[in-house]
Amino acid sequence: MLAGMGPVLLVWLAVCLGGTWAVDKGNFKTCEQSAFCKRQRAIKPGESPYRALLETMELTNTRLTLQLINDNNKVRLLLELYRLQGNITRVKINELKPLKPRYEVPDVLIREPPTEPLSLLSQDENGVVLSLGPESQRVIVSARPFRLDIVEGRDVLMSLNSRGLLGFEHLRMRKDTQADPETDNKEGADPANQDENTKEEEEKVEDGMWEETFKSHTDSKPNGPSAVSLDFSLPGVEHVYGIPEHADTLKLKTTDSGDPYRLYNLDVFQYELYNPMALYGAVPVMLAHNAQRTTGIFWLNAAETWVDISSNTAGKTVFGKMLDYVQGSSETPQTDVRWISESGIIDVFLMLGPTPREVFSQYASLTGTQAFPPLASLGYHQCRWNYNDQEDVRSVDAGFDEHDIPYDFIWLDIEHTDGKRYFTWDPHKFASPKEMLQGLMDKKRKMVAIVDPHIKIDTNYKIHNEISSRGFYVKNKDGGDYEGWCWPGSAGYPDFTRPDMRAWWASQFAYDQYEGAMENLYTWNDMNEPSVFNGPEVTMHKDALHGAWEHRDVHNLYGIYVHMATAQGLIERSGGVERPFVLTRAFFAGSQRYGAVWTGDNAAEWDHLKISIPMCLSLSLVGISFCGADVGGFFKSPSTELLVRWYQTGAYQPFFRAHAHLDTPRREPWLFGPENTALIREAVRQRYTFLPYWYQLFYLAYHTGEPVMRPLWVEYPQDPATFALDDEFLLGRDLLVHPVTEEGARGVTAYLPGKDEVWFDIHTFQKHNGGQNLYIPVTMSSIPVFQRGGSIIPRKLRVRRSSACMEDDPYTLYVALNNQRTAEGELYIDDGHTFNYEKKEFIHRRFSFSNNVLSSVNLEPGAQFTTKSWVERIIILGASNPSTITLRTADGVNQLEFDFDASMSVLTIRKPGMNAGADWSVSLQ
Repeated sequence: MLAGMGPVLLVWLAVCLGGTWAVDKGNFKTCEQSAFCKRQRAIKPGESPYRALLETMELTNTRLTLQLINDNNKVRLLLELYRLQGNITRVKINELKPLKPRYEVPDVLIREPPTEPLSLLSQDENGVVLSLGPESQRVIVSARPFRLDIVEGRDVLMSLNSRGLLGFEHLRMRKDTQADPETDNKEGADPANQDENTKEEEEKVEDGMWEETFKSHTDSKPNGPSAVSLDFSLPGVEHVYGIPEHADTLKLKTTDSGDPYRLYNLDVFQYELYNPMALYGAVPVMLAHNAQRTTGIFWLNAAETWVDISSNTAGKTVFGKMLDYVQGSSETPQTDVRWISESGIIDVFLMLGPTPREVFSQYASLTGTQAFPPLASLGYHQCRWNYNDQEDVRSVDAGFDEHDIPYDFIWLDIEHTDGKRYFTWDPHKFASPKEMLQGLMDKKRKMVAIVDPHIKIDTNYKIHNEISSRGFYVKNKDGGDYEGWCWPGSAGYPDFTRPDMRAWWASQFAYDQYEGAMENLYTWNDMNEPSVFNGPEVTMHKDALHGAWEHRDVHNLYGIYVHMATAQGLIERSGGVERPFVLTRAFFAGSQRYGAVWTGDNAAEWDHLKISIPMCLSLSLVGISFCGADVGGFFKSPSTELLVRWYQTGAYQPFFRAHAHLDTPRREPWLFGPENTALIREAVRQRYTFLPYWYQLFYLAYHTGEPVMRPLWVEYPQDPATFALDDEFLLGRDLLVHPVTEEGARGVTAYLPGKDEVWFDIHTFQKHNGGQNLYIPVTMSSIPVFQRGGSIIPRKLRVRRSSACMEDDPYTLYVALNNQRTAEGELYIDDGHTFNYEKKEFIHRRFSFSNNVLSSVNLEPGAQFTTKSWVERIIILGASNPSTITLRTADGVNQLEFDFDASMSVLTIRKPGMNAGADWSVSLQ
């Protein structure tokens, strides 16, 4: 495996495979070590040097433009303000006349956002007031200093530059060298602006403006300083969320006493918990919430970004807050947020809610919704680095059948390739990949193989030769192909920012190109931050070139472009018929459109199990619903107790995959004794019984942008007890999950929200009132899950070896009545794997129970699909004992058999037998 690898890679592997299992923080920058962050953070709140030149204002039907001037250096900026459909305001700030164009992020927005009319309400020498539509929402632009406030009635919803932290480092000539001929006399560069730029003579030149060194790496910075920053104030807000990916709590912490949260996609080796360090992905979206309103900020910038958060209530004890209340303190809680990016422009979308659902809808209107996944991908995935050969795959597959544990996908990591050449198979260990895949297909199972974006530099490797001959590699600052070290040794990095490169990459997944591939082989994109073992911070040099742009401008987009191209390849190989499944490690805003993400290289520790919940909740809030964590932990070896608890947690998280490091002992579910095998089997089987509900939730996410896994405050936005909860979560509206994540736990305390709600334990059918903290005694078999009174959840209780084997199986409806003795729910059915649902080939039913009648009606009369599945059982929780039960269908009227458990108020209706796609009603008399 190590033959031909250079010393840098061997050192890196020694760290990975050796006994040191912790991140080396020294490999990654702090704000103090990141020159632009240090410069911008050194600017303290105060009076802004920027003022608005009101005489330059132009207002059309769709936008306002206005020049800003920095009174210190006389450089002018151009402010553009748009009112967008759906209660969104867009603010763009760029240099009025930059020396050369500044990067604006493409391909993330699904379209140019449609605008709505802006109208001028008033104007004087101090500013202008604009209407944001029929409500009492207005934008107030103050001139001196420049400030922008969004108000509704008498309430300020959000303020920009209220603390005077707008910063915009203009592009300039370097004083101590010859002018760059490319920018000298650049078309569009105004001589007057060139004169303005000479004002920089009076500005302080600081270390790191024109060159920066970190460890042994020097960043040449040919364009000089180019950072942008802006502050946002959120009156009345104490809780902010989002900006993944960080291994931290759901509620974001204040950063006054430490580093800001960093957004810079990095391959962080066994990350630490509860800190703001950057990880594999970056979604520059923050949500703010209080009992009155939810809002969001989407900072569309793909460069390295830092986010500072401060609060006037941070650090106050409960007693201190009570004292304020008793003494009549008039201080309104407020959270202040400051975004700092290394390059590009300011392009920010202010999503004004006012409800959580409306913020999700607003963000989805900009970046799209979660891709609707194949049903099988919602089942269980078995992975490790690495299954050794085809016989190992066959043996593991057989082990699941022998131990009666369902699964859908088995995964192959990098060792399946021929010498880390992606799109190939090891000729000895995986000599007959189609035979292996056919064996899985015969059992209605699938496989995922890894395809990473670093390409082995080898003239005998077709993929490398084609990329090289087409000029598709990222270039170094001198114009040659950029080379770095990764798993294959010396590697090139395709320039995925190029549409022609992405199209070529997609073509490589065709069955006549990817030798050995079949329709049940799917793809995993790892290392796509991109990971460069010998690069600065284990990633690409910022002065590498993607055409006209530096890597610093596009860094956080690299991963989404790899994901995009791979998903497109899987779609194209089937002629556009089959839905893809692609897992990615690196991501950005919009990655939800292309598949699933996971939380990277976690560890077999209880705290890593706990952190999987807030990490996936944070991703869910910013559009990425298909999230999971490596079950059992990637690094180290879990105790049997931890492994069982992780399966029980993962079974109720959207992406359910076990994975393990090359250096860990094997941990297939049956290797820990019969008792633990039975516990894991039960957790996995529970997952499969709920697949109809999971599938319906993903259909809803695809349609509306609502998250599948959600914090409690999303459904109970006026209940402050939910605002910081991150050890339990909701799946849709109707399932509340409080996994056991403490070692040796004898009980857990779950908060059941909704003072007028009731909740039913899904295992015992015990009924509990909402609005309380409920202590639940637990044993090793316990997974505390509750169904909301007022809901109807379809399940399939006949669990088979894979999801496809259950396609025609019957449903059991779980009807949980609320205090009003009503309930409703939905059922969605299609073929589970094609795009035919776009042609209305599906069944979408609504179930409702009221006045002692349970009915099923068609939610989509224009849709056409047939199913062999039927309803074999109805279980009504919180029921009364009827004397008779009558079924009405198109075929007539029948009396049904039933049992009633008076001690638990559970009514079980047996063998009603109607088709799952039919209209019917069941009356209780």
